[in-house]
Amino acid sequence: MPHKKILNPVAKLHEESIAHLPPWARELARRYYTKTLSTFILHGAVRDLQPGTGPDDERRYLPLKQFLGEELFGARDFVVFYDRSSGIRGATKEMQIEISRVVDAYDSMYGTHYASGGLPKDPGRALPLLETFARSRLADNKSVALIVDYAETVAPAGDATSLSAEDRYSLVTLTKWAQDPQFLASDFSLVLIAENLTEMSPRVTRHPYAALIPLELPTEDERADYVRFRLAGRPLKDISSVSMTALAQMTSGLSRVQLSRIVNEALAGNRIDPEDLKARKKEIIQAECHGLLEFIEPKHTLNVVAGHTRAKELLRAAATAVRRGHTEVVPMGFLVSGPIGTGKTFLTTCFAGEIGIPCVKFLNFRSQWQGVTEGNLEHIFNILRAMNPVAVIIDEADAMLGNRSASGDSGTSARVFGSIAAFMGNTDYRGRIIWFLLTARPDLLPVDLKRQGRAEEHLALFYPQTPAEYDELFRAMAKKSKTELGAASPGSLIPLDSPSMSGADIEAALVRARARAVAAGREEVTEDDLKATFADFLPPSYPLEVELQTLVAILECTSRELLPSKYRDVNRSDLVRRVREIKTLIAES
Repeated sequence: MPHKKILNPVAKLHEESIAHLPPWARELARRYYTKTLSTFILHGAVRDLQPGTGPDDERRYLPLKQFLGEELFGARDFVVFYDRSSGIRGATKEMQIEISRVVDAYDSMYGTHYASGGLPKDPGRALPLLETFARSRLADNKSVALIVDYAETVAPAGDATSLSAEDRYSLVTLTKWAQDPQFLASDFSLVLIAENLTEMSPRVTRHPYAALIPLELPTEDERADYVRFRLAGRPLKDISSVSMTALAQMTSGLSRVQLSRIVNEALAGNRIDPEDLKARKKEIIQAECHGLLEFIEPKHTLNVVAGHTRAKELLRAAATAVRRGHTEVVPMGFLVSGPIGTGKTFLTTCFAGEIGIPCVKFLNFRSQWQGVTEGNLEHIFNILRAMNPVAVIIDEADAMLGNRSASGDSGTSARVFGSIAAFMGNTDYRGRIIWFLLTARPDLLPVDLKRQGRAEEHLALFYPQTPAEYDELFRAMAKKSKTELGAASPGSLIPLDSPSMSGADIEAALVRARARAVAAGREEVTEDDLKATFADFLPPSYPLEVELQTLVAILECTSRELLPSKYRDVNRSDLVRRVREIKTLIAES
């Protein structure tokens, strides 16, 4: 047992006595000493190791329950753990013996056979036994801490009418304990542990006598401290070509448990290098997210993006501000719109590459099961908080995010939308979590997400407008496909009556032209190859849809310089009228 007893019921709080604790534990200690509540709900990174101290102030790292039992509640007369798998157990052998004594008396009073048949594990029988134990010990002026792990399985989320009788009983019991006069007046603490808060009943999590205590993933400094602890005095250079500062930065978003895996492999001979570390981090985070996020490693900077000059200038300015630490001038997010094939995703990932920060993309976080969608979202938010700075891409944002008025799913979509909107609008993360909402139909995106304070800058991307812009795009595509391009101005070879071509169309045409060159025994693509290709090439054409996507992007754009010259001074009322006409025509087709 450690020599420090933090939550001593007969002592007063001294800030210096809790200075060595992690932030969440200091918050819990302060709440405890107010003596106004006795229920604490721990959520977030509850499966990670927590920093504690042993004899002679030696640093050690403990699982959460052990940390609670020894570091925070080591001064309590009784610390009792419960979960549906392991059942009821005392923190020490002496406490377990005392539990057995109470169980004998409980059997005599209620006719049960727990002493001989084993302690119950289901909440319907375990909670009454725990309550009896707590009240009997408190009546003897003893102090008790009851720690319930996997609390979401004891008081699960869901409408009360749809819960089982046992779940309803557990829910009532926990809410009753939170406001019980004897518990509030005594040295009693109830700690509920749940990784995702949304998986627990809101009647418990929103109870006025319950304190929500979030556990965050370790910060950069905390990750460095843990690596030093694991090395136990051994020089980092023995196992890594990455410096301590770079290692701590590059492992953002990882827990100590996950970081321990990397260090263990390095100690076993798998030396840490930058590329391997990036690959391991990507693998760990994607596995941790269970397919909720895709980790994108940017390979390019904005220098390789063809066209979109003004958009690149705006993004470079934001990237420079992030690198220099002026996060207060960085937009909370960007709405990037434009017709299909204009390179919205590529531009965004190149922005992340410009700064050198990780980039993640939302995948399908929705589930048909009640409560799972909200839990997935909370898990994503926890990872994003720890990964910052990070760029977050939401492709097809109009379909992915939904809106407040969605119905037919018991309010899940509306709650999800509200959670995303609230998280996006949290200015604590300005310049640290940068949102990119990508869509070809920004008119379908709710105003709540497009307003200032969320997606503040609205960038619009368009197809090339001049032969010079086509030339730039051709050269970029040729470099991407490692094609030798002999034509000086390939853009001028495109027939005048050809519809506007996207980057994907140009890449497809270039592949065909190269095939002609290879068939003729040449590596270089000539003007004749391109002319022959354009004479035959018919890119897919959706004129009404493309016009609609172009016009709504123009209407949404917040920078005049981003617009093609022919649209900069056009009457916006005329554009709105044309948008309505196209929508009517599309609906009728």
